[in-house]
Amino acid sequence: MSVATQGEQRPRRADAERNRARILEAAATVFAGSGIDVPMSEVARQAQVGIATLMRNFPTREELIEAVFHHAMADYAAAAAAATASPDPWQGFSDFIAYLCRVQHENRGFNQVLTTMFPAAERLEAQRQAAFRDFVRLINRAKAAGRLRDDFSPHDLPLVLLATSGLARPGDEALALGGRRLLGYLLQSFEATNTGPLPPAPEPRELYRALEHTARPDR
Repeated sequence: MSVATQGEQRPRRADAERNRARILEAAATVFAGSGIDVPMSEVARQAQVGIATLMRNFPTREELIEAVFHHAMADYAAAAAAATASPDPWQGFSDFIAYLCRVQHENRGFNQVLTTMFPAAERLEAQRQAAFRDFVRLINRAKAAGRLRDDFSPHDLPLVLLATSGLARPGDEALALGGRRLLGYLLQSFEATNTGPLPPAPEPRELYRALEHTARPDR
């Protein structure tokens, strides 16, 4: 390849990188405020690129979602690992539940990512499974310490997300305060001192299906 040909290709590569960066920045903003089901044409408009350019970089919505949220999902997995490593299992449990409620409020798109499965997005799903395994270990530690009620199940986590998702609206401080108050109620109900019988739990598969439908009712 001649030097002239190489020089001709460099600007095209630089333009492509700039376009990709603009798409990711625009998608992160649009998804955070409006959710992950916004039209791809709206992402292209915000990025000031054509829809063909967007689709060339991210042929499917899942690929774009994975590129935008893989750092946030890595933070989620890291938060679960840090909570599990806490010397105080109950504090770790409480901090992790509070973290989930906070990110729900801060980013509508990530709230949906947390409650939606993306089989083709292997990186997201690996991080999700790692976080779930740590959450199971955290539950067992908190129970062994005598702080978490014995009948708390890992599959109760979707119930927490369902209960608090209605208060997840980025930028609304009144709802954020309401979410923190609800969180306080929930955490107190989870303590081992509260041992009253509970109604039966739904089947996990049906519960997760309901959670996904709530987060993305068009699916």
